[in-house]
Amino acid sequence: MFSATYFFQERYRKKLLNKKLGGPIGDYVKTPLVKNNSKISAIEFLSLDFETTGLNTSSDAILSVGCTVIKNLRVMLHENMHKIIKINMPLPKESVIIHKITDDRVTQGEHLHKVMESLLKKIKGRVLLVHFADIERNFINMACKELYGHKLPMLVVDTLKIEKRRLQKKNTLVSPRQLRLFNIRADYGLPRYYAHSALEDAIATAELFLSQLSTLYQQEDTRLSSII
Repeated sequence: MFSATYFFQERYRKKLLNKKLGGPIGDYVKTPLVKNNSKISAIEFLSLDFETTGLNTSSDAILSVGCTVIKNLRVMLHENMHKIIKINMPLPKESVIIHKITDDRVTQGEHLHKVMESLLKKIKGRVLLVHFADIERNFINMACKELYGHKLPMLVVDTLKIEKRRLQKKNTLVSPRQLRLFNIRADYGLPRYYAHSALEDAIATAELFLSQLSTLYQQEDTRLSSII
């Protein structure tokens, strides 16, 4: 199966490579993206979650980053990373209520450029795994354009889209609430975690993905192009 996403993202990576960029993004683009026809069992995934002050990349900011790695179809908890980001704006009350990240915590956080440097090292050579890709993709690109002047070439697998395709094949009416991470996890018999912690959501997404693979696909033979 051909994936236009892979073709365009890899072409964009090569374009940036030819610019001979420096810094974290220059190092990142030296590594080719995971090939379109790679077997899922041979791919390393970076399961990623952001907590943000809102959903508008032009006015909101990333509060925290959480991620873990899937290798050989196993969650590698020793690869976990969780970072609070220092931001120079008052936190909306509704954001504090949801994420429990307060003003004093963000003032002690790390600067965005340091966190993104660490994150790009984590993403390099891997496929991103998220639940509702628009948030992480848009905020990564926002941060990279701000810091490096360019969007990031990347491949993204979305557990929400995998589930939505499954339900649509069954001619099931799909509601937005039904597609929330923890509601889908319940459908697969997975335990409920505390919501709105970036690291816990990243781990929850990784576990859901492995359950989706074992339930919906033949793990050993599934190719990246069939799920991206």
